[in-house]
Amino acid sequence: MRFTHFFVDHPIFASVVSILITLLGFIAYLSLPVAQYPEIAPPTIQVSATYPGASAETVADTVATPLEQEINGVEGMLYAKSEATGDGVLNLQVTFKLGTNLDDAQVQVQNRVS
Repeated sequence: MRFTHFFVDHPIFASVVSILITLLGFIAYLSLPVAQYPEIAPPTIQVSATYPGASAETVADTVATPLEQEINGVEGMLYAKSEATGDGVLNLQVTFKLGTNLDDAQVQVQNRVS
């Protein structure tokens, strides 16, 4: 009861406190990090293959293309990106829709590659 009477008896102090709280709230609102479109990484599976002694072009033609053709069409797949290096290594990254179960997707990719 005394707490409320203090603010009733001192209206200028009550006004200053309410203005201060409003200003601090506005400053806090401006400093909050809010993203309209947050960055969400889609689920991906990486397939690696080696062809010892082959050039990047040979790996792309003989390994990457057949793998991409086999993997294409896996349920929930968005796109595939492959990179062949000069030492005969191929890295193929398969990206899936958000919400795709990666365990199921990995089994499907593995079945198509085998």
